[in-house]
Amino acid sequence: MSKNKQDDIFEAAMKLFAERGYDGTTVPMIADQAKVGAGTIYRYFANKESLVNSLFIKCVLQFSEAIRTDFPSNSTIREQFTHILIRIFDFARKNVNAFIFINSHDDGYYLDENSKETFNDFLDFIIRVIEDGKEKGYIRSLPSSALIAMVYGPIVMLVKMIETGKLAETPELLKELEESAWNAIRVI
Repeated sequence: MSKNKQDDIFEAAMKLFAERGYDGTTVPMIADQAKVGAGTIYRYFANKESLVNSLFIKCVLQFSEAIRTDFPSNSTIREQFTHILIRIFDFARKNVNAFIFINSHDDGYYLDENSKETFNDFLDFIIRVIEDGKEKGYIRSLPSSALIAMVYGPIVMLVKMIETGKLAETPELLKELEESAWNAIRVI
């Protein structure tokens, strides 16, 4: 066990929530996975809802930081798009449980206002890049949420396929996926 029980709890909860969902995961399951007593979980979190919200915020902030770090603000829209896409894949590869957790809980009924606000701040960053691309005539004038869905939805499926071994991740594959994603949203 690590020296930080809260991190052990987060890791166990993230894995279980990603695999079983919120409703399919119990505090005793998390305690068993984390190798702590259920009472230890309640020392850190008032209840399962508090735990899932704390974990969701933590994961979204890490994901956001991964994308925003070294963001090429003064580059072309295409370079910004490439940066975002590469960072999404990189985050997913290094944090697959967090990536799956975020994507399976981003609209959960149990998310509190702080979680929703954190997620919306993350999305707003992506939307600003898309809106800038639309204003400059590089990205299709579809609703930003539709453009995100066109690119991000397939990424989630591809990450799952890579994680389960159904698809081999190679630099060539990632390059082709990035180009295909760009072609899906760019003005032709």
